[in-house]
Amino acid sequence: MSIEPQPSSFRIALVGSPNSGKTTLFNSLTGSRQKTGNYAGVTVEKREGNFALNSKQVVHILDLPGAYSLDARTPDEAITAEVIQGLRSDEDAPNALVAVADCTNIERNLYLVLQLIELKIPTLLALTMSDLARKSGIKIDIPELSKRLGIPVVLVSARKGTG
Repeated sequence: MSIEPQPSSFRIALVGSPNSGKTTLFNSLTGSRQKTGNYAGVTVEKREGNFALNSKQVVHILDLPGAYSLDARTPDEAITAEVIQGLRSDEDAPNALVAVADCTNIERNLYLVLQLIELKIPTLLALTMSDLARKSGIKIDIPELSKRLGIPVVLVSARKGTG
């Protein structure tokens, strides 16, 4: 009789400003396996889902509330900052972060990205809405941005399933 190995779980949090494409990316990654609910004691929504990398590795994805900064000014930002830093008793800290930033408004998004990098949690920057940026004449040198930030940077299109 063979014993199947139990899948391990790796937690990744999607972090970005409101309307940056986090939830679209989340839905693309998790498909119909999403679970929604509210954080205990507040009406800020959270989305959770899973996908299997392989037979032994399950990735748990958490779509955090939109935030412009970890210096919380709203309940949404407070929860995002607390979850990322492992300060909530009802939520395990993530193993890694995907910072989601809209290419058409990258300057505003980079402040949060820099704060995330300072936390020393493995972070990847996913740039969304590159098609709109291209139409607006915005050009981003991905290798140079990655070099300057010291983290991987990728262009993603959740709608097309690329990146």
